[in-house]
Amino acid sequence: MAFMTHVVDKDIKEKRIQDLPVVRELPEVFPEELPGLPPHRQVEFHIDLVPGAAQLITLGSPNYRELKKITIKNRYLLPRIDDLFDQLQGATYFSKIDLRSGYHQMRVREEDVAKTAFRTRHGHYEFLVMPFGLTNAQAVFMDLINRVCRPYLDKFVIVFIDDILIYSRSKEEHEQHLRLILELLKIEKLYAKFSKYEFWIREVHFLGHVVNKERIHVDPAKIETIKK
Repeated sequence: MAFMTHVVDKDIKEKRIQDLPVVRELPEVFPEELPGLPPHRQVEFHIDLVPGAAQLITLGSPNYRELKKITIKNRYLLPRIDDLFDQLQGATYFSKIDLRSGYHQMRVREEDVAKTAFRTRHGHYEFLVMPFGLTNAQAVFMDLINRVCRPYLDKFVIVFIDDILIYSRSKEEHEQHLRLILELLKIEKLYAKFSKYEFWIREVHFLGHVVNKERIHVDPAKIETIKK
């Protein structure tokens, strides 16, 4: 007869919003599920086809391979990682926010909804929010979040696609910075995952690097992965 032992570490506490300064003031930014369709915003996902291309309808589950071939590529450039890390010199407090189902928080432009169509034996479907796997998805979403955070970019916040990193030189500064960003997300109806929170930390893993007050270096876990 085999027996299994279940060990519980009493020091491990369940993550609770009410335990975190500032964060507990804005729990509506961290819903369990997205509350519905996102609002119409200045930036919406658009699908511009090359001249002369015919609109396609996918049969079966969504597969946008052919649509990607005839979509004009967005020239929006992702930032250089080195440039982002230059901003972090001297920071001692960090909070990292991961947006919940980020792509589904952006609407497809109304005139482009039909281009996302796919048909199954159950019926005809179209996406009202940005689906995964389409050309320009990362670039357009990052454009949106950069515009939302623009007043604070290069001051105390870094945006990379659907990750937001807040950095500060002191605890007092960080309280102010964190509140500003969470209030901004609330106003813009953008929602984050509480389950993946990293608030008020002194060292952060970001874009394959480890960042703390003393230095910025490549994440050892990434090096081990490469060796394997």
